This record gives sequence, structure tokens and C-alpha cells, in this order.
Amino acid sequence: MSAAGLRLGAVVLTMGDRPAELRALLESVAKQDGEPVATVVVGNGTPLPELPPGTRTVELAENLGIPGGRNVGVEAFGTGGEEVDAVLFLDDDGLLARQDTAELVRAAFAADPGLGIISFRIVDPVSGTTQRRHVPRLRASDPMRSSRVTTFLGGACAVRTAVLRQVGGLPDEFFYAHEETDLAWRALDAGWSIEYRSDLVLEHPATPPSRHAVYHRLVARNRVWLARRNLPAPLVPLYLGTWIALTLARRPAPAALRAWLGGFKEGWATPCGPRRPMKWRTVFRLTRLGRPPII
Repeated sequence: MSAAGLRLGAVVLTMGDRPAELRALLESVAKQDGEPVATVVVGNGTPLPELPPGTRTVELAENLGIPGGRNVGVEAFGTGGEEVDAVLFLDDDGLLARQDTAELVRAAFAADPGLGIISFRIVDPVSGTTQRRHVPRLRASDPMRSSRVTTFLGGACAVRTAVLRQVGGLPDEFFYAHEETDLAWRALDAGWSIEYRSDLVLEHPATPPSRHAVYHRLVARNRVWLARRNLPAPLVPLYLGTWIALTLARRPAPAALRAWLGGFKEGWATPCGPRRPMKWRTVFRLTRLGRPPII
């Protein structure tokens, strides 16, 4: 498919608490060069404010979490009769910094039929910096270097709908944390590639992920679920053991550590969804890309 013929959609998830930022984001999407980007805004357990004309909306009666809400947004394209070839997932307090972002996404997918997911660079609009945690690789000191990677940033990315049809969507049950890596591992296991592109920029305020009250518990629980669902059995204890060591080395506050340990225990005691361990050749591929699945 040519870049010109590649149809893009955007899914924006909101809790209704940032109406000004949401409108600014939608305006930045509407200003993109090329064919208009079809947009779906999902109110995750909240009514939506008045939005620009042409914006498709879905209001959920309850908060389904980040992966569940984004999956509903993807499904809205099919039920609305407007099929798209790739979907942008964008945080509601973000802003597309360039008008050619959509065209660059189309060109990247058209040039490489095996490219399944593109991760954008997140930039703080005040300082102009990119936090290390927003570069989805271990060697994160140079955020301006684009590269093939093994995961992506969930609120600043583009995903081919063919990937979602083949391997399934984001894991609803995760609610928050590690849902991107779960999808990334399944996509890589199916033969797709993932690329971090420094020229695709989403402006987003620099905020710590620990601002979420459930952060420490869900990070630990979902880490266990991620391993149980996706890793070959011999790698499960290696992966989780590595993360126990890293967590203790970071010396979290006592309350945070208690929440983390509670989540870790919950990850073993509760259903994690279907187990589909990746192939060993995928393990080797992840290793060649610089992130073996024990880190």
C-alpha cells in the first residue's frame, strides 16, 4: 500500500479532567497534513465535554482501565463503518508537535510492510527534554537516536490494525502498566517489528508514573502476569528474580514496597489470561535487539 492510501485513525482516552488539553490535542490531530485522521475519543467512565465536529465519541459507564478503554476505541472504527489501517494512541494531555507526523507515520508503514508498531518521542513542552523512561530501550542516553526496539510508549504510538487483528489487542485485565510490553512481545513473536522514531514527537508534561495511587501494586502484579503469559517457563523465575533485585536496589519507601510486594503476590494468586509462551527464536531476537526478556 502507498503512503497516500494508508488510512489513519486516532484513539484518545480521557477521564474528563483535562478538557482544555484534550481540545488542544484534537486540534493538533486535525491540523495534520494529508488525509484527515479519523478520531475516536473514549470517556473512560465519564461523560465527555463538547468536542470538535466530526469527532467520534464513546462514553463508558465504568472505567475499564487504559488497555480496555483503548481497545474500545479501536473497535469503534469497525462499528462506525470507517476501517483504518493504523491507529495512533495518544494521551489526552499530549500534543502533536509537528503537522507532518501523520504523513511520516504513513510513509514509515508504507516503506516497511513488516513494521507493526511505531513508538514516538515524548518531549516535555517546558524543558524540551525527553525523560530516559520515555526511550523504550536499555541504552536510553541518546533520545535522538531512532532504532528498532522491543516495546513502545502506549500514549504516543502508532499500531497497524493488522497487528491487532493477528495477535489481539491490549490486555484488558492489566488495567494499567505493562500492557504495551504484553502486546509488543506478542507482535514480535508473530514476526512484526517495532521502531522508536525520534522525529515523531508528542509534547507531554513530565510527570512521574508513581502519581497514580495504584502504581506500585499494578506494576508488580502485571509484571508477574506478563511473565506468566508470555515467557518460556525457564525464563519466568529469571525475569521476575531480576525485577525483585532491581526493585530492592532502588530502595523504595516502606509503603511503596509493601504495595509492590502485595501486587507481586497478587500476580501469582490471580488469573492472568491465556498463556502463550513466545518462541525461543523470539527470545534470541529480543536479545539481539539489546533487551533479552529477563530484564
